[in-house]
Amino acid sequence: MPEITLLGTGGMLPLKNRFLTSLYYEHNGKALLIDCGEGTQVAFAQHGLKLSRIETIFFTHLHADHVTGLPGLLLSLGNTGRSECLPIYCGVSAVTIIKHLLCVTGGLPFDVQIIPINEKKPQEYQFPDIDPLLTVRTMPLDHRVACLGYQIELGKKPEFQPDQAKALNIPVQFYKTLHAGEDVWLPDGRFIMSSQVTGAPRKPLRVTYTTDTLPIPQIADFAQDADLFICEGMWGTDDKKDSMNEKHHMLMQDACRLAVKAHVKRLWLTHYSPAEKSPVIYGDMLREIYPDVTISKDGEHITLK
Repeated sequence: MPEITLLGTGGMLPLKNRFLTSLYYEHNGKALLIDCGEGTQVAFAQHGLKLSRIETIFFTHLHADHVTGLPGLLLSLGNTGRSECLPIYCGVSAVTIIKHLLCVTGGLPFDVQIIPINEKKPQEYQFPDIDPLLTVRTMPLDHRVACLGYQIELGKKPEFQPDQAKALNIPVQFYKTLHAGEDVWLPDGRFIMSSQVTGAPRKPLRVTYTTDTLPIPQIADFAQDADLFICEGMWGTDDKKDSMNEKHHMLMQDACRLAVKAHVKRLWLTHYSPAEKSPVIYGDMLREIYPDVTISKDGEHITLK
């Protein structure tokens, strides 16, 4: 089951109790990291997470509060004994700057492969080394620079039905293969399909992550029925709406309204303005819009099942 942790929940500037926005998603002992602001490697230590489990890194966009922690994190990752290549996914417009950031890391003991993402239309990637049923999708957001939203989907295998297998007199040694979705020939000559001994398809687990952006309606479609929707909420007062529109960010209330439209199970807010020292004060007001909102703090964690 995936373990999700917000390493930081701040935007623009880190505070003494709030690092910059970064998302850690771990499954099967391997992890995806989205964004890597200044101090991300320190946040790993604070929250008891292992750098060595990072399988790949994604970036939403090329602003300092989302990328400048990369050199330090890579240097620390090199000290974990890593030798295999690290893929880094980023928008096409970010490739050159990410390469420049790598220049200050010296000689890393592993290679880095930068994989450009089309910033103008949705993309989809599979990660069979983590799980054959793991898919990462992107969508273009609306920020002052090209910016990407991410959806991480983990498919669930149908549940194995041992009673059905017993009723068909299937030898126990074939159970694991059938549960994995493979059909088998039995020693007595019978052909057994996996679907004969597994239940109905199960809904996948979806995590949607969108920051920094205007609250465009496409986000609600992208986050539809998500188990966890992580969305920016820079300010909690309506008098900041014009400023947020100008800077292509959104209010906490905007995120809550998107959560309602998307019918998500739960919403985590993130990417608070450094001037919003106590975003929890807006909790009651926000819950009137969307009851299952969490005004996240650094280290916010959940295991999705």
